[in-house]
Amino acid sequence: MSDETITLTVDGQRIPARPGQTILEATEAAGIYVPRLCWMKELLPGGSCRVCTVRVNGRAQAACTQPVASGMVIENDTPELRRLRRDIVDMLFVEGNHFCMFCEKSGNCELQALAYRFGITAPRFPYLFPQREVDASHPEILLDRNRCILCARCVRASRELDGKAVFGFTGRGPGKRLAVASADGLAGTDAERGDRAVAACPTGTLLPKRVGYAVPVGRRRFDHEPIGAEIEPATASE
Repeated sequence: MSDETITLTVDGQRIPARPGQTILEATEAAGIYVPRLCWMKELLPGGSCRVCTVRVNGRAQAACTQPVASGMVIENDTPELRRLRRDIVDMLFVEGNHFCMFCEKSGNCELQALAYRFGITAPRFPYLFPQREVDASHPEILLDRNRCILCARCVRASRELDGKAVFGFTGRGPGKRLAVASADGLAGTDAERGDRAVAACPTGTLLPKRVGYAVPVGRRRFDHEPIGAEIEPATASE
């Protein structure tokens, strides 16, 4: 990556960036939070969830995959984009079976935290109530597909960080689901409790067993600070 510095404009604010950075990387370095779900540090960007959509010189782009360029004019925090992101998160809730009050990941869940940030108290789209499998075959890991948002973070982390290929997808459209590399379920794979793929899950789809409430509700990651606070410490709810 070049040491040369270029300048971008984000919501009227000029910020520095380096060639080779993505918009998401440059804005984060400048203390500007762009909401995201499928993106994760250490992983190659996937660009699948579109929660990080911004407008670049008037055109919609995924901030996690779009490289910076000198003179870019970027819109990140606008009424239009806030509505778009709320609708995406809203649809992720109704397309699965998310019961936050009973989920062990509550308070640590990035999907839930984004809903709070966007002011979602109840989805406005109709629930689909899909029939999804729970795989409890592994002695140390629970796989609950009801909570899966198809972000592919576990798929990429398994391959890129763990050096395995435990997870993948099968099916298309509404029938697409998270699959494992064994006909015997997760227990038939080489998945381990300490795999980065397990920790990479932003929801409660992959959970290590017997530690769900080791940290009490009220003391969890997003119980006192909104998602993005580590980037924008003084951020207000969207």
